[in-house]
Amino acid sequence: MTKIASPRAFLLLPFLIFHALSQPESSIAPMEKTEQEALYMVIQGFVGQRWNGSDLYPDPCGWTQIQGVSCDLFDGLWYVTALSIGPVLENSLECTEKSEFSPLLFQLKHLRTLSIFDCFSSHEQTSLPSSNWEKLAESLENLDLRSNQGLVGGIPANLGQLRNLQSLVLVDNSLVGELPMELGNLIQLKRLMLSGNRFSGQIPASLCNNLNQLLILDLSRNSLTGSLPSSLCGLSSLLKLDVNSNRLHGSLPPGLGNLSHLTLLDLRNNCFSGVPSKSLAGMESLQVLLLSYNPWDGSLLEFEWKNLRNLTTLDLSHMGLKGTIPETIASLKRLRYLALDNNHLSGVVSSKFAALPSLTALYLNGNNLTGELEFPERFYRRMGKRFASWNNPNLCCNAAAMATGSAPHGVAQCKQDQEPSTNGSISNERVDDRNPDQNSGLSTSFLFPASSISGFWWGIVVQEVMVMFLLVMLL
Repeated sequence: MTKIASPRAFLLLPFLIFHALSQPESSIAPMEKTEQEALYMVIQGFVGQRWNGSDLYPDPCGWTQIQGVSCDLFDGLWYVTALSIGPVLENSLECTEKSEFSPLLFQLKHLRTLSIFDCFSSHEQTSLPSSNWEKLAESLENLDLRSNQGLVGGIPANLGQLRNLQSLVLVDNSLVGELPMELGNLIQLKRLMLSGNRFSGQIPASLCNNLNQLLILDLSRNSLTGSLPSSLCGLSSLLKLDVNSNRLHGSLPPGLGNLSHLTLLDLRNNCFSGVPSKSLAGMESLQVLLLSYNPWDGSLLEFEWKNLRNLTTLDLSHMGLKGTIPETIASLKRLRYLALDNNHLSGVVSSKFAALPSLTALYLNGNNLTGELEFPERFYRRMGKRFASWNNPNLCCNAAAMATGSAPHGVAQCKQDQEPSTNGSISNERVDDRNPDQNSGLSTSFLFPASSISGFWWGIVVQEVMVMFLLVMLL
């Protein structure tokens, strides 16, 4: 006779199933022992010897996961695939003042991402390991070291053996020296950012010859010298090129226009010269063009503006530019920011700028522009302080803008719009301080009726009459 199960067994069944499903995978797939020990030692090198990983995190890929550590299964065992050190999140691992790279870092053979942020202090300097990077050649895809003021020395040539590296970010550290030509071996690289260091020397041609998949190249805020290598023009996939704030000089390579996918070009604060019209002609995807603080001394009319119809940001300030502002710039419908200040530009300002639907900033100050600003009052209200046209001695504004108080700062009212005085003999234009009587003529004489005199001079007439009256009374 079959025995019927107790009702209590059915009540316990859901709890047994939940308990089985809630067990961590690490109880089924443990972490490889040497991998676990290497992880503890690597973290200790960054955060200090007092950190006891084996007690705090006995199962670092399972139920006691470490913030900043990611793992994945390989052949039934857990291995570390990502390690992030530094104050990124609330519970992130933070470094000690004596942080260092542990040699056991290179035993994490499945490591794909290594990120170290604000870790190495300037009080206790350290440098990148000069060897053993080849041990991570198969796995490492992202190397990101940012804001480490104590990270000094150069980029080790051995780093060029990371043949699967897709992103190399060494930003805002204290690295020095020349860029190693071995970086050109990183043929899978899509992002190379070395800004905010103290690198010197020329940009190696090998950096551009082989990196056909590169999307972002940022070498800004260093001390690089020489010219842009012509091989740079072969990076046909490039979206962003930023070399601002270096010591680069010479003309731009003519083939630079071949970078047809480029959306940002930042060459500010260098010593580039010549007119880059042909170099920029083919950049139809370009959205941000920043060329300020370069001694080009050319004319805006030599630029091929009509081809740059996708521009949203254009900075051409402090370049010694001459000539007039071409109408083609005012036809760039997507333009949001335009800076032409502190040049030698002349001629009138096109009223078409007011019709640009997205324009939010226009800087024309510090030039030799002339004529009347023919912008409507609503344009001045929309722009506010983001419109600047002062320090153009022969530029003026109409009376309507003056009357409503919307006129731009530092721009005088046009002479033909200035209202005459009540008798029509004296205008409201500003009197030259060097010749206060230039508009007065002979009308100051007390012999003329008050209706032909105004303001200051009427006071003089009254004083003269009072003096004569007192003299008559005394006599």
